[in-house]
Amino acid sequence: MSLHDEGEPDFKAPPLGCDCHFHVFGPAGRYAYGTDLRYAPPLAPLEDYLALARKLGFERFVFVQPSAYGRDNACMLAAMREAGAQCRGIVDIDENAPDSELGRLHALGVRGVRVNVSPVKAPEAGFAAKMLPRIERLNARCAEIGWQLDFLTPGWLTRELMSTMKKLKAQFTLAHMGMFLARDGVNQPGFQELLELLRHGEGRCWVKLTGVYRMSTAPGFADAAPLARALIETAPDRIIWGSDYPHLSFADKVGSVGLFNLLGKWAPDEATRRRILVTNPQRLFGF
Repeated sequence: MSLHDEGEPDFKAPPLGCDCHFHVFGPAGRYAYGTDLRYAPPLAPLEDYLALARKLGFERFVFVQPSAYGRDNACMLAAMREAGAQCRGIVDIDENAPDSELGRLHALGVRGVRVNVSPVKAPEAGFAAKMLPRIERLNARCAEIGWQLDFLTPGWLTRELMSTMKKLKAQFTLAHMGMFLARDGVNQPGFQELLELLRHGEGRCWVKLTGVYRMSTAPGFADAAPLARALIETAPDRIIWGSDYPHLSFADKVGSVGLFNLLGKWAPDEATRRRILVTNPQRLFGF
C-alpha cells in the first residue's frame, strides 16, 4: 500500500516524537545481503521513510539493522549519517568486536546491539542455552558503555530467556511485545512473566509496541489490544513505539498510517502517548 493511498493519521506524534524501530534498504548492487534471508529484501531508501515520518509527525528516529544484511551495518550507517543528530541506531555485530569498533559506532549514534532470532523459529530444546555466551558478553560490554540489548525472539524463546534477562546489567528492549501470540491472551504464562519483569526488573526492561502483525492475524489486530494495554498500564514509563517500516513480508497486508492509528486506540490519553513517543525514547536513547 503506497503512503499516498493511506489517508491522514488520526493524530500526529507530539514535537520530538520518536519512531523507535524501522529499517532502511539500499540498492541490491551496492549493499550485499547476508546468508540469513528471511524475506525478499525491498528497496526502502531513507527518503521514502522520511516521507512517512513527516506524515506521522516524527522528528527523531531509531534505525534497526535488518536481518537481511547480517552483520554488515553499512547501509544503515550511511542512512544514519544522512539523517544526522536526530537519530540513533541498533546494530548487529559480533560480541567480540574490538572496543575501537564500538567507539566508532557510538560516535555515529549507535546505542545498542540486536539479539535477533527469526520470529517464526519453532521451539528447539537447548537453543536458549546456546545463546547465553553471546548475551552474557554483550551484556557486560553494553552495560559498560551505556548501550542496550535489543531482543527479537519468538514468544517461546522470550519466555525461556526471561531468567537470563532478569540478571542483565544493561538496559534491554523486547521488540514486537516479546512476540507472545495475541490469540493466547493476556493470561498466557509467558506474557504474565513479562508483566512481572516490568514490575520488578529494576527498570532495565523496555518493551516496543512494534510488529503487531507478527503476533496477531485477527481483523484489525483486535486481539493484540488487551496485550498492548496491559503493557502500557504496567509500565507506562518503559514502553516505546516503532513503525517497523517497511513491514517486509507484510507490506502488502498493512499500512503504516493504520498501524500508527492503533496506538491511539491502545493509548487514547494524550499524556500517555507523549510518554511513549517522546519522554521514554529520550531517556532510553539519550537524545
